[in-house]
Amino acid sequence: MASSSSSSSSSTLMKYHVFLSFRGEDTRLNFTTHLLQALKDEGLDVFFDEEKLEKGEQLSQALSRAIAVSSISIIVLSADYASSKSCLVELSDIMDRYSVEQQIVLPIFYHVNPSDVENIDGSFKKSFDEHETRRSVDEVKQWKTAFAEVGKLEGWHIDGSISDRPETQYIKDIVAYVMQKLMKHQVFLSLGEDTRLNFSNHLVNALEKVGINVFPDNETLKKGEKLPPTYSRAISASNLSILVLSKAYASSKSCLGELSDIMDRKHNPTDKHIVLPVFYHVDPSDVRNSGGHFKTSFEEHESEQPADRVQQWKTAFAEVGKLKGWHIEGGKFDRPETEYIKDVVEYVIKKLTNIGFESASEELVGIEYQKNAILKLIEQKDCRVIGLWGMGGQGKTTLAEAVYKNFSSEFESHWFLQNVREEIKKQGKECLRNEFLSKLLKSNVDIGTPSIGSTLTQERLNKKKVLVVLDDVDDSDQIDYMGVKHFGYGSKTIITSRDRQVLESGGADTIHEVKGLNENDSLQLFSTFAFKQLNPAVGFQDLSRRFVMYTQGNPLALKVLGSDLNKRSKKYWESKVERLKDCPPEKKISEALKISYDGLDLVEQNIFLDIACFFKGEPMKRTKLILSGCYKGAVCGINKLVDKCLIDVSSPCILGASYLAYFTGRRLKLLDTISMHDTLEEMGKDIVCQESKTLGKRSRLWNLKHVEEVLKYNKGTDRIQGIKVDMSPMGNLLFQPSVFESMINLRCIFFYYPWSWLIKEGEAYKKLHTCQDDIISLPDELRYLRWDYYHFKSLSSSFNPKNLLALKLPYGNMEQLWNEVHQDLVHLREIDLFSCKNLKKIPNLLGAVNLKRLDCEKCESLVELPSLARLTSLKSLRLKGCRSLKKFPEIPNNFYELDLSETGIKEVPDFIEHLDRLHRLSLTNSMVKDVSSNISKLKSLSSLHLSGCPIVKFPTIDVPSPSLRFKSLKYMHMDRFKMHKVFAPDLLDFNLHDCMILEAVSFADQKLYQFDSSDEDYVFLMLFFNCLNLNQESTNNIEENAMLKIGSLAKKWAARYDREKRRDDFQRLICCFPGNKISANKFKCQSMNSSLSLKIAPNGGSGSRFLVFAICLVIDLTDCCRLLDCRCEYQLTAAGGGNGGGGYEKLGSVISLFKLPEPEKCMGDHVFILSSIDMVKEDQNYEEASFEFYIRNWGLEDDDVDMKVERCGVHVFYVDAESDTDDTDVIDDTDDTDGTDGTDDTNATAKRHAGN
Repeated sequence: MASSSSSSSSSTLMKYHVFLSFRGEDTRLNFTTHLLQALKDEGLDVFFDEEKLEKGEQLSQALSRAIAVSSISIIVLSADYASSKSCLVELSDIMDRYSVEQQIVLPIFYHVNPSDVENIDGSFKKSFDEHETRRSVDEVKQWKTAFAEVGKLEGWHIDGSISDRPETQYIKDIVAYVMQKLMKHQVFLSLGEDTRLNFSNHLVNALEKVGINVFPDNETLKKGEKLPPTYSRAISASNLSILVLSKAYASSKSCLGELSDIMDRKHNPTDKHIVLPVFYHVDPSDVRNSGGHFKTSFEEHESEQPADRVQQWKTAFAEVGKLKGWHIEGGKFDRPETEYIKDVVEYVIKKLTNIGFESASEELVGIEYQKNAILKLIEQKDCRVIGLWGMGGQGKTTLAEAVYKNFSSEFESHWFLQNVREEIKKQGKECLRNEFLSKLLKSNVDIGTPSIGSTLTQERLNKKKVLVVLDDVDDSDQIDYMGVKHFGYGSKTIITSRDRQVLESGGADTIHEVKGLNENDSLQLFSTFAFKQLNPAVGFQDLSRRFVMYTQGNPLALKVLGSDLNKRSKKYWESKVERLKDCPPEKKISEALKISYDGLDLVEQNIFLDIACFFKGEPMKRTKLILSGCYKGAVCGINKLVDKCLIDVSSPCILGASYLAYFTGRRLKLLDTISMHDTLEEMGKDIVCQESKTLGKRSRLWNLKHVEEVLKYNKGTDRIQGIKVDMSPMGNLLFQPSVFESMINLRCIFFYYPWSWLIKEGEAYKKLHTCQDDIISLPDELRYLRWDYYHFKSLSSSFNPKNLLALKLPYGNMEQLWNEVHQDLVHLREIDLFSCKNLKKIPNLLGAVNLKRLDCEKCESLVELPSLARLTSLKSLRLKGCRSLKKFPEIPNNFYELDLSETGIKEVPDFIEHLDRLHRLSLTNSMVKDVSSNISKLKSLSSLHLSGCPIVKFPTIDVPSPSLRFKSLKYMHMDRFKMHKVFAPDLLDFNLHDCMILEAVSFADQKLYQFDSSDEDYVFLMLFFNCLNLNQESTNNIEENAMLKIGSLAKKWAARYDREKRRDDFQRLICCFPGNKISANKFKCQSMNSSLSLKIAPNGGSGSRFLVFAICLVIDLTDCCRLLDCRCEYQLTAAGGGNGGGGYEKLGSVISLFKLPEPEKCMGDHVFILSSIDMVKEDQNYEEASFEFYIRNWGLEDDDVDMKVERCGVHVFYVDAESDTDDTDVIDDTDDTDGTDGTDDTNATAKRHAGN
């Protein structure tokens, strides 16, 4: 049985620092015991095998869970390791975490040869031979794959020979490496024992959920125990400390030791350490004065500890009591703890973002002078467009980022559009511009013409004061295309480019040349990377100055060269400086960069060239997967390139991603991407070009003309390892079916189209042909095959996909993949067959035990799927649009999401009850007629979409029933259901449109309705359009529920006002149902047209408050198109010239009402009830509000028209700024139903408010 070295109970799920895997009989009594003790001495929580495992013992669930929640896995590979089935199952689980979640895996080859592990040789071969006689072929193959993979990883080889180092030295190195990896955290959490299992536990979970690394105090420290070195080191490594000051905090000597250490860091001016206190059920004044419970605790310490130590603790304790933080009193009048936790998390994110930016800015020493010069230009009214010009690596983008960060908050809208040149290549200008303008205008923009032809779009841009950065522009037409000339008064545009002529032709009002750093700044930047300090080390001053002189103040060259020289010998430095001395001046910078490349080993050089030619801008996770299939130690190689500043990991550019999702309906997960400076990319490609003058003898091809020549004239050789080309500018190309046969070492093929081309399917894209259209020969060494619009009927029968990691053939012409059953598919992780309209079947995939993603979306001819139930690694299955697929797929029970929309599936079978982890099920517009009642047993199901299904049989949902559980259901979309009444539980989002015979709708106890503070959804829908038979009681229920939801949201929005008001994905509620009347009780201020004015009730309270507006509109939807937007323009007039003396303030909000599925038509008048966080305003003594409403009917660009608003109404929620969770804090004039005039009722509300 395995357990933790922690004293916690085994049933408690906790996070371990290290999972230790080893064969008990081999190493338990020697090496492993010493390693375990060394790790524990550092205060680490280690999960290890406490008892001796017998051969063949099953892997327990506890072990699997422990692997999942461990930061690092250490595998001690000894001679007898592979003889244990339990060890191999454990290893397989670990390597699965390694490939999927990038868990850190550290192998220790203990008295065994690493090559024997990788090749399964020696004693390991004998062990696996024995397993094959007892276990299934698939199971053993999975073990062998994992075993070989761990043999490729870098670790420690302890051969045990006389000439080898002592084991203690190895253990010291291992522990140091583990600590280095674990110290990569941002937040240190200090807490007392009384909050460990409640508040602090929830706080840690919330921080980790958003990707913040936390070093929590999870170990129970004995009173009087000295602060362990682990914790002291963790405090030093963190950017920010959170102190949860509870009643028991000061009773712990270890907590006070942590506190003292933290406050020492805060006092250090060079640290800039942030300290955030949380006063949990304690009075901050008691902390400041060491009063209350704390007085008793300190008196006890004074009787046991030296006086100076206690005084030090008391001083630190008093100081932290003076800091600003959060005071959680507890009790029924306080806010829920979840809301405090959200506040803390958001504040931490904000602070860490600023720290990250400041750190990035500090790397470019000397940035302040240039930044201030740009800020002065921005302040000039006649300077609208500012150009930043300079050579590659000079710091143009970093300078633009610094200015953008400094000024962006002063503009109504702002956006930093990175890598314009590259993004246009990827997406196309149209796609990029539409998404760019959508971000600025905060609504969907779809322009298909070269110019911004829409008058409305131009007018909206003209009204916006924006700050925009267009980074890396290489064509002046790109500037005009992005609509720069249409930006409103006061707008500023910053454009970076290497080409001064581009900026001049693009209309830059002024051009600032970004020059190299001066000698002192250059020396400081160089020293930061070469010595990890601000000045050169003793004995290296002269050499450092010579390197600085040769790099000519270029920041990129200084960083890369400094990183390469770090920890190198003086002899190495001297050899490199002589190399630069003999180089011509115009080539010194490029030669300085080349020095770093030459210092890499062969694998690292190959990885660098692959990234330069193929993987720049690609997701890091996928790149690691592909390169790990090509090179041993690829992950370590990638990390080495990061350390040497040759590549970086960056957040993805979201422009284009959401635009593509909008048009294709495909959800895109944004991942960290690999970035490389343009200058380094050019250097890498130049290195490849210098390999040979003959194109076919170069290792990598990416230039369109070069690829066309090699393919057309069959010039390929065994030198070629990869080919990547954008096919959009390519003409039709005919080549021989055997063109790839001579490229026996070809590992990667990328024949792709940009996103903007893939959106528009067409035969014209099938440009690569052979004289035999049904066949093409492919090499067996392929690891990655992407071929958009693959023209052939199948993959060649001679092709063996044994090495293939990813197969991506979207929009292909295949009828099948391959004929025979390939059992050796253990490396295959991903199959993408999106929109292969002729594909009829998927081959048997039982051998693909590691397959994680299978995309068959829009494969309209696909009639059958093989059983996928045994592919337990499969996490994503896309079948939307497979109209010929009739049978519900057999899938693993651990599926989270399943989209079967627009398929031919007719039945939801009984076995669906086994999918107990399924959260989202969509069968929209499928052929489902019968839904098993077992669907109600899906306890995790939160989203159910059945709109457009001809359902005949469905479990009744008209009354709450224990048998119909749907415990987690929050989203339900159905239409045309033959139901007379519906009982809706506490759904956040439901769409029941076109239910023509639906008469009655009722809800859960509306008086108790509250939005849980964990609800992160940003659109709350209540859509009943075309439900023409609803009775009056039901429309009243819908109105009542909508207003209660808005009232609940109003408090939430007001509490989060400062943090949410500038978000692009702002929260909103949209309710729609048939009708032509606005409730007089809910909306007392009404108008028979599209505008109205109302009086704001005076603020009779002592504190500040917020105004939250709910609006109600009547619109004839008969002629509406797919998209409908509501634009509200409103003006608030302040009493006595308030609002800072301005008197009035003009505001606006745009709410996208809905996107109708084609070819739906709405019938007649409908009532809309709307509100959003964009309609929340802090009261500035306003006394009147006036509103104007516009409804935009989005058709084609030339057909956009405004629809008539037949009636409108507005209701005001008054929310106290210091509101608690009681409903009385939202003052609602609907409580008083006696009045008939809206103004009188508002005054009545004011009187009640004044009396509170």
